[in-house]
Amino acid sequence: MRLEVTERAVACLQGEWGFEPGEFIRVYARYAGGGAEPYVLGIQKERPRSGERQESAVAGGMTFFIEEGDMWFLQDKNVTIDATGPDIQFVME
Repeated sequence: MRLEVTERAVACLQGEWGFEPGEFIRVYARYAGGGAEPYVLGIQKERPRSGERQESAVAGGMTFFIEEGDMWFLQDKNVTIDATGPDIQFVME
């Protein structure tokens, strides 16, 4: 499992969303409804809980992390956080 953040995503998060260097950004699985894939990824500003951080990446001075409790959704997948305009996209391979 690998977590990457593109320069476009950093620009979007800092310009459109108001995120700043030095902040922690949690990437987590959340329920989005029925259908073929009822769970999706979300992000929020949040400090990591002590000892629970599983995977992380630093981009634009911000630390992005996935806690152990959300790893079930990402087993054996690489995640790239990208952006198109003001929209954040998660690419899982």
